[in-house]
Amino acid sequence: MPDIKRVAVIGAGTMGHGIAQVAAASGFVVVLNDVSPEVIDKGLDAIGASLARGVEKGKMSAADRDAALSRLRPGADLESAVGDADLVIEAVPESLDLKQRIFRRLDAAASAGALLATNTSSLSVAAIAAATRSPGRVIGMHFFNPVVVMPLLEIVRSEATGDAAVRAAVGFGERLGKETIVVRDAPGFATSRLGLALGLEAIRMLEQGVASAEDIDKAMTLGYRHPMGPLRLTDLVGLDVRLAIARYLYAELRSDTFRPPGLLERMVANGKLGKKSGEGFYRWD
Repeated sequence: MPDIKRVAVIGAGTMGHGIAQVAAASGFVVVLNDVSPEVIDKGLDAIGASLARGVEKGKMSAADRDAALSRLRPGADLESAVGDADLVIEAVPESLDLKQRIFRRLDAAASAGALLATNTSSLSVAAIAAATRSPGRVIGMHFFNPVVVMPLLEIVRSEATGDAAVRAAVGFGERLGKETIVVRDAPGFATSRLGLALGLEAIRMLEQGVASAEDIDKAMTLGYRHPMGPLRLTDLVGLDVRLAIARYLYAELRSDTFRPPGLLERMVANGKLGKKSGEGFYRWD
């Protein structure tokens, strides 16, 4: 694997532009790509606003902000965006078919030595890598939202992932200032599997009238020192995202732990997706 200097991020949404920001602030040259220039511009604007808040709060200097912005550029065409990248990070929605289609293109367009990473939170890295001719260079890099704040990077290796790819991914994470863990390519990995089990049980407790959403969350924040309760966290992640992961894990593991609660199904069907829709288990301004 080459020394990582240039990074391409595919997907300029919340996760993608967060990854791009952290990488640019850490000294990497970053190209941000998405399906349209408008989406890319929106992602770059979000990065600029986030960096400006960092300066206002004294977390970085204006010079560091300007240096980070100078290392960022848009890449409207995927093939040209990844052509000279040492690392490509895919951060598109959690659809196996979509990710496989993107990885077929990445495999053809990226240089032979480039590391190809997926930011999937639960899908099989091996299944994504199967769309390529070189699965040994495909790895999972599961970032957490908000990327700028959350310190963890979950590295996921399939049976085909090479040791050099794992070392490169861990080294990249460390250069971002992240704590890394390396896990096997099992459904839900370590983080999504544990986090979802807690979140789904909290939804079942609310559905059964055990306690209010506020009190269930307070039980975990004050009783177990979690920084955020499972229902508020579900609102931030997105109820639709959690439902998709629950369906996938239930299909893969056949465990009732991951059977989607009826309440979650109904809320998503009614458009109550959490913070992004203005209402989930809480109301959001």
